[in-house]
Amino acid sequence: MNLHVINTGFFKLDGGAMFGVVPKSIWQKSNPADENNLCTWAMRCLLIEAGNKVVLIDNGLGDKQDAKFFGHYYLHGEDTLLGSLNKEGFSADDVTDMFLTHLHFDHCGGGVKLNGGKPELTFKSAVYWSNEDHWKWATQPNPREKASFLTENILPMQEKGQLKFISAKERTTPFDFMEIYYASGHTDKMMIPKIKFKNHTICFMADLLPSVAHIPLPYIMGYDTRPLLTLQEKEEFLKEAADNQYVLFFEHDPVHECCTVKHTDKGVRLDKTFRLKEIV
Repeated sequence: MNLHVINTGFFKLDGGAMFGVVPKSIWQKSNPADENNLCTWAMRCLLIEAGNKVVLIDNGLGDKQDAKFFGHYYLHGEDTLLGSLNKEGFSADDVTDMFLTHLHFDHCGGGVKLNGGKPELTFKSAVYWSNEDHWKWATQPNPREKASFLTENILPMQEKGQLKFISAKERTTPFDFMEIYYASGHTDKMMIPKIKFKNHTICFMADLLPSVAHIPLPYIMGYDTRPLLTLQEKEEFLKEAADNQYVLFFEHDPVHECCTVKHTDKGVRLDKTFRLKEIV
């Protein structure tokens, strides 16, 4: 079994939205904002090579939206989804399974591309995995989240017949190396994969914990639909992570790929940061 970091580029989001009730005078120390109050964030995905399976977790923003859309998010950097796959020795056709933590545009947009103006799946040989509860939530969106669930990113998976659902009632998955922690504070039934690798449990944190800076419990995004539930989920997960020395893999941290956490008198706090390749 091998793990590969797949970087798909950086984008910018409002710092206040990313840190919720935490004042800018505090969060800007770790995540400095530009003149428009925007902070830079990564879109870091994970590729798992296990036997005859090549599983990609999330796929970034994609490139099929118009200039107005990208003008809001300032996509930048040299990394791209396909370019990063190629650097690791893979092509889109090698991916057997496309695992989607949730269907916000910065997590699933790269899974669908345009060919002559018509949508087609980027990973033509892959099963696209979601869960039925989150799929319903995304395809019948509430007004608050509607702008994050873009139909052109989502519906082609089903229309092409490559969509399958994981049961949200269980923590099991089609992969013997993975379990799921379900979190519904950010969006309904977001899936946090817990991957057994060597002597480690590597947790792909998606938007439950966007970055190292979000480890303290009050640091909750303004984007979360149920912030008090996120508070409970973070506390539960972080205690479990500290107890078991989980490796937390960050999708959005602009600097740090991974960390461990520890118990302190002030609650669970950062222990060590490191790159994934230091343990693989």
